[in-house]
Amino acid sequence: MTFNVALSGLRASSTDLEVTGNNIANASTVGFKRSRAEFADAYSNSFFGGGVTDVGDGVSVQNIRQIHSQGNVSFTDSGLDLAITGNGYFVLNDSGEVKYSRAGQFGVDREGFLVNSTGMRVQGFQADEEGTVSGVLGDLEVETNDLAPRQTTDVETLLNLDSSEAVLADSGSTIDSDGTTIGTALAGANNGYTPQTIDVTLADGTVNSITTVADATAGATAAQFSLLNGVDATARTSASILSAGYNNTSGTMNITVNGITFQPSGANTQEELADLGAQINESALVGITAVLNGNDLEIIQDQGADLQFAFAGGGTDTFTVQGADLGASTQALATANTSAVVGGSVQFILDDNVSFANNAGTSIVATFVGQPFTNNAFDPADAGTYNHATSTTIYDSLGNSHILSLYFVKQEANASTQPNSWQMHVQIDGQDVGDPLIGNTASRATFNIVFNDDGSVNELVTDDVLISNWVPSDADGNPNGAAAPINVINGGSLPVEFPPTSSNFEIDLATLTQYGSPFAVNDLSQNGFTTGRLVGLDVDSSGIILSRFSNGESLTLGQVALANFRDKEGLAPIGDSVWVETFSSGDAVIGAPGTASLGVLTASAVESSNVDLSQELVNLIVAQRNYQANSKTIETADTIQQTILNI
Repeated sequence: MTFNVALSGLRASSTDLEVTGNNIANASTVGFKRSRAEFADAYSNSFFGGGVTDVGDGVSVQNIRQIHSQGNVSFTDSGLDLAITGNGYFVLNDSGEVKYSRAGQFGVDREGFLVNSTGMRVQGFQADEEGTVSGVLGDLEVETNDLAPRQTTDVETLLNLDSSEAVLADSGSTIDSDGTTIGTALAGANNGYTPQTIDVTLADGTVNSITTVADATAGATAAQFSLLNGVDATARTSASILSAGYNNTSGTMNITVNGITFQPSGANTQEELADLGAQINESALVGITAVLNGNDLEIIQDQGADLQFAFAGGGTDTFTVQGADLGASTQALATANTSAVVGGSVQFILDDNVSFANNAGTSIVATFVGQPFTNNAFDPADAGTYNHATSTTIYDSLGNSHILSLYFVKQEANASTQPNSWQMHVQIDGQDVGDPLIGNTASRATFNIVFNDDGSVNELVTDDVLISNWVPSDADGNPNGAAAPINVINGGSLPVEFPPTSSNFEIDLATLTQYGSPFAVNDLSQNGFTTGRLVGLDVDSSGIILSRFSNGESLTLGQVALANFRDKEGLAPIGDSVWVETFSSGDAVIGAPGTASLGVLTASAVESSNVDLSQELVNLIVAQRNYQANSKTIETADTIQQTILNI
């Protein structure tokens, strides 16, 4: 019996030595958790229980417990080394088998996946192309390709315009076309505009004779005059469908506006006109809007194109088109007269010392009495003609950089200009951009900004800024092959679609301010960038993996996931510094670092073994003495037995 007791002690001491030796051997193993041998005494049991004189049968190894306490965090020079501070385990995929580890020595394999030193893939929450992290758990992949360029589609402005700035003003005058043919409703397809020659005397005294073209639209006439220095012309066309002359007895009357046919419906005339207006506003007609003006439906073309109407319907159906001329001419469209046209009007804005003279005819302009106005006469080459200016870099669809310049000119408050008004002019690479086209070149874009009395932008009357006539060019001024613009007349509109199909972009003015302090550029940002080369990877405390590129951009690739268990000591170690879950540990609860009971991550660091080497050396001595003492028990028992045999 004594021999068995001593042998159990030897076995227990040997196990203790093995556990201690294993701890010592792994004192430098990253993520290792020390173990301890737990013993229990052994007694023989009978049906009636043990007696008070039962000596005992020795010792047994009850459990080898792994202690999952926090190890020290040691810093490294690898950005993909990760240390967990707090609860949690890295989730690894080993050819389909899920394993868990505290060893965060990670790298990237040849396929671009984040792996540990044995090739197990690190699991995490994946991100889409825009960097938005989803809740989908999978292998974390590190994209090592160059970052494709992104075209600028939005420019955000956070600027303060100085309210105390003076108005930089030049005087001039306006002339509105008031000729005998302007805005007349005529039967047929031509607006009836007859040629008229006008002498334009410029500020330097030179005289230019401009002859308008027969039946030309108001927009085309405005383009003729805008080519002259000191003359800016704009055009607009307006016509009305009268409620009084509207009759849709058949219920099938069709009304065609500039080539697009509409069939209004409703319980009465007003409902039908309202329905017609809604159809026009939702149609593909560019630059045309419709609005109820009293009982009548007014139709407006904001670029001076002719408004052409056509009729189709029953024998008693009819509608009346009213022109915008002084006589309010009308055309009744019915089966006997199926088409009508209304031309537009032109407003000429003349710089100071520029004048008009009627050389022949009164068809376009009858009188040349100019209405005086104050003009800021903006010239980007003359810093004395604008109050403030700033610039930023934008990018085309090929990733080429361009310089966007914004100029701000304070406006004088008068009958036609609201208080706290400014104009913004836009150039790209020193070239005017805007819409619509004047001839074959871009007009100078001018946008109106109006502030409230508290210095904030009045968004109701401030212009929306769409740059829709920018042709990206190279250093020689030739198109560089990047995406071309879509002009407003061809369907360019806000918001700019993403991904973009043109060079169009928006400038957001909603955050501008006008305070009594110096001009300040608090922020001027845009959402484009050029091509980027991967230069590094970063991981933050929440496990977000960011790729850094040479163009200064960063992209979220995913988020490292952590797992936790109800009983961490129930995990089964299987080597390679990993564990697998067991029935005792319970199911893994997986989440993002820093959430719930999970710890946080430290990049460029690893968690050292939690082995206390000094304590283990002491344990080694104790286990050795225990082994020697049990050996002595066997030796003593053997001596006693030998003595008995010698009697």
